[in-house]
Amino acid sequence: MGGGMAAEGISAKRAELAGSKVGWRGLVGSKKTFGIALFASLGGLVYGYNQGMFAQILTMRNFIDATEGYAELPGIRQGMLTAILELGAWLGTLINGYLADALGRRVTVVVAVVIFCVGVIVQACTINKDFVLAGRFVTGLGVGNLSMIVPLYNAELAPPEIRGSLVAVQQLSITFGIMTSFWIGYGTNFIGGTGASQSIASWEIPVCIQLAPALVLAAGMMLFMPQSPRHLMNTGRDEECLHTLARLRDASVDDILVRIEYLEIKALHMFEVETAKKKYPDFQDGSFRSRFMIGLYDYMSLITDPSLFKRTSIACMVMFFQQFNGINAINYYAPQIFQDLHLGGDTTKLLATGVAGIFEFVFTIPAVIWVDNIGRKKILIAGGIGMAACHFIVAGIIGSYQHSFDTHSGAGWAAVVFVWLFIINFAYSWGPVAWILVSEVFPLSMRAKGVSIGGSSNWLNNFAVGLFTSPFIGVSNYGTFIFFGCITTLAVVYVIFLVPETKGRTLEEMDELFGSGGVAAEDAALKHRIESEIGLLALLGDEPSPPLEKKVVETAEHEEKVRV
Repeated sequence: MGGGMAAEGISAKRAELAGSKVGWRGLVGSKKTFGIALFASLGGLVYGYNQGMFAQILTMRNFIDATEGYAELPGIRQGMLTAILELGAWLGTLINGYLADALGRRVTVVVAVVIFCVGVIVQACTINKDFVLAGRFVTGLGVGNLSMIVPLYNAELAPPEIRGSLVAVQQLSITFGIMTSFWIGYGTNFIGGTGASQSIASWEIPVCIQLAPALVLAAGMMLFMPQSPRHLMNTGRDEECLHTLARLRDASVDDILVRIEYLEIKALHMFEVETAKKKYPDFQDGSFRSRFMIGLYDYMSLITDPSLFKRTSIACMVMFFQQFNGINAINYYAPQIFQDLHLGGDTTKLLATGVAGIFEFVFTIPAVIWVDNIGRKKILIAGGIGMAACHFIVAGIIGSYQHSFDTHSGAGWAAVVFVWLFIINFAYSWGPVAWILVSEVFPLSMRAKGVSIGGSSNWLNNFAVGLFTSPFIGVSNYGTFIFFGCITTLAVVYVIFLVPETKGRTLEEMDELFGSGGVAAEDAALKHRIESEIGLLALLGDEPSPPLEKKVVETAEHEEKVRV
């Protein structure tokens, strides 16, 4: 039996044993893993809160005075004040591709939190725009790190039946952070009044609050959270990997599903070690130089290898469309957008923003429950169609009433409703599902680096949206919505024709889905041999089980060859 047939046997066996444990049933049946993923997703809450928080304080009188008026300057300057965090996040995500493998997932989270807190403290000490620019850039380094490491960590903890749901928890946490920041900003805006007498606490409190969940995350990751089983396998801690899997699944090390999952991870790791020895024979001494050069060549192979390039292009394009569908243009500049609709004062404007945050949080919940039942493609397509329609309708309303909203308040509120509907369509689709795809399409040895490339695309495009939306709105408010509507329509077409369905696939089976050379021709034979040697095929009933002594000896000999 070839490697492909073995992988199909793995899926069939797991599906038979797991039964209907997908969606909410799977989450209930995996309480421990679900709880760990929820805690790790504090990283999403931290940077979701940061996104929404700055949109609120950007229009506060005292903050504008603290930045010497820079925060209210329209166009590129205001855009840079907003978007420089995304520039730092782009760099932080790229660096994290190496850190996640070198330090491990847990330690990398702690490093990210330390960097994040330094940036927050600098912002809290603001006396001019330079403090904000420097603080937001440093904060961005930590935010980018967290945005990449949390979905990676959750994906590697999850069984395939609920992997999509657990990664979607990250997006749910982000939207909870955004929602919370909107309402905190709405409340603190009134400290000392909303005019010249406004207190510095009106924006210092929202800025400093974000330190609390970040520090809780760092402490919990080091004291209580397990290491990623796949990282343990990568670093040669096989026995610890097996026991960690068993604890995560609330089962014994002899449980059939635990054994299948463990042996599958082990087989792919052994396969990738052998292929790495073939690809990089000159860098096998374990030195820093060797690790650095292998890492550099791995990044290059994400572009030069046809199978990996397909994965990389999907990760980057999905993240491009996730940002250029306009969600963060609204998150960052909703107060300005709603102000142009003449809804009536700062209170109404901020209230409309807060309601948008509630919708974004609440309608992310269905994705957590049903993404592993429905599949990725259908959700992305449905959400994209809904978002594009809302963009075009809002553009039509603004184009028709842009000079008369003060006398047509109903038209202004109609535009607000369709902005809310846009947010709802994003919340259940492109928000969580884009990160699910990026976290699951890359092979084990390339996953950290691949996710970092996909995440960096998210942040680089996020930077572009944050920088240019402000001047775009100033030139043509309705034109902004037309632009985002057209891009979202292209996103739907892209998903229909170029994005494969990954629902229910194990992380290890992605090789076959993307036509990797790793499961073709002689490499398929190598993978099949390894699966046979470690007893995975016998466990699946695909071949007779070898005598235990023979299997142990063969596996030990193979591992000794790998070490040598």
